Formats: sequence, structure tokens, C-alpha cells
Amino acid sequence: MTLSVVLLSFNSEATLGATLASAGLVSDDIHVVDSGSTDKTLAIAAAAGAHVVQHPFENYGRQRNWAIDNLPLKYAWQLHLDADERLTPELADRINALKAGFPAGADGYFIPRLTYFLDHPIRHGGMYPIWHMRLFRTGKGRCEDRKYDQHFRCDGPTAKIDAAMIDDVRMSLTEWTARHNRWADAEADELLNPSEAGVIAGRFAGDPVQRKRALRGGYNRAPLFLRAFGLFFYRYVLRLGFLDGMPGLIFFVLQTFWFRFLVDAKIYERRMKRPGG
Repeated sequence: MTLSVVLLSFNSEATLGATLASAGLVSDDIHVVDSGSTDKTLAIAAAAGAHVVQHPFENYGRQRNWAIDNLPLKYAWQLHLDADERLTPELADRINALKAGFPAGADGYFIPRLTYFLDHPIRHGGMYPIWHMRLFRTGKGRCEDRKYDQHFRCDGPTAKIDAAMIDDVRMSLTEWTARHNRWADAEADELLNPSEAGVIAGRFAGDPVQRKRALRGGYNRAPLFLRAFGLFFYRYVLRLGFLDGMPGLIFFVLQTFWFRFLVDAKIYERRMKRPGG
């Protein structure tokens, strides 16, 4: 087997078992970087035979880059997952076919992610496919140093694998909103004081992440608060998010309206607290 798998975890007992089982379909070198779990996460990882290390968490980008720099990865390719992301059988088959001989013309692969929310796939509203760089040749990939919404970048030619990984959101809505409240602080920090080094620039003619970042740049230039209403209308109505039923309604209200409105509210609050604000 010619690739290593790196997982980030924190209190992930509800999903880690399925993630490790799917990772085992493509690799015998699986590493879990945990950031202080207090549930059964560590026991589940150890029982599955994964190499487990603990490292204090600052943000996802720095945690992923620490893993790249410090883990004893055995192989020349690496696949990065969160503890609630699992490979579909189709994706495992595609990766195993690639492993027989990774082509010289690609140093990294974008993989589409399908979100499951309240046990329901969110297929509409522009939520699928959303492409993520997760599989790359060692030495070619690194995570950007943003405070929120970090993506891997690949220093070399890239391609796509047209089979999904599942982002299985199993945390309670209480935990989901608590985490997004923290992430709203990070996003507000990023927008008020943008990171400069190692950040993927927006480019409409670029790869999927560059195109997404270019679109996000347009959103960020729109007026505070009004843009949250506009994003919800775009995703839920124009991009047919309503077809995902009640789970879709809850998801799009929380993710594309409440969370984005909260980010704007935090930006507004911080500007008001500035001298002369």
C-alpha cells in the first residue's frame, strides 16, 4: 500500500470508528492526531491499530501542518481526513486503483465532499459537489494558514477523483451551534485581519478552491447582514436547497444564514469597540 492516512480528532467517538474502517480500505498506515479528547476517541483509535499522538489545537491549518511535519508517515502519498469524514466504497475503489501506479502528471487530487446533516444527505443548494484537496504526494501539499475555512494547497499539477467522501455531522445541534459560535469568532478575526502568508488566492480560472475563494471574495465585499440574507436566498431558493426537506431547511437556515449573520454581528461589534468606532 502506497499512501498514509492522517486523521484529526476531538471527542469523535460517534464517527471515528466508521472513519477508521473506511481508511483501512486504502491504507495500513493510519495516524490519529488528537487534541485532548475526553470521550472514547483514544480507545477507539487504539483498538483499530492506528498510531495515536496528541497535540494542542490552535486551528485546523496549524494542526494539519504539524501532522505533515512531524508524523512518521511511511509512504510517498498522504490522505487527510477529519474524524467525521469517511470514504465511500466507490472512493476507496478509485483510490486503490490509483495506488497501483500514481501518474507522474498529478501531485494532488481534489475529492468531492457530501455532507450528511441530521442523517440526511445535503445534495442541493450548491453543497455538492464541493471539492477539497485531500490526497497529495508527500512534500507537495500543505494547509493554508487561515484562522477559519482552511484548505490544502498543492504545489504541482492536480486532478479530480469523481467519487465522494461523506462528512457525517453527528454532533447535537447544541454542540454544532457552540462550535460555529467559536468559528464565527475565527472568521471575524480573519476578515478583519486577513492572513497574508500561505493563503490561497481567489481566481475564477483556477482550481476548485481558487474559484470558491474568488466567489467568497465577492461575498465579503457585499454589505454586512444583507449578504447573509442573500446567501440564504441563493442557496435555499435559487440553488434548490428546499429539495433537501426539513433537514435541508434547518441546515441552510443555520449554516448559510445564522452562522453568516453571526459573523457579521461579531465584525460589527468589534468595529464599534474600536476607538472612534
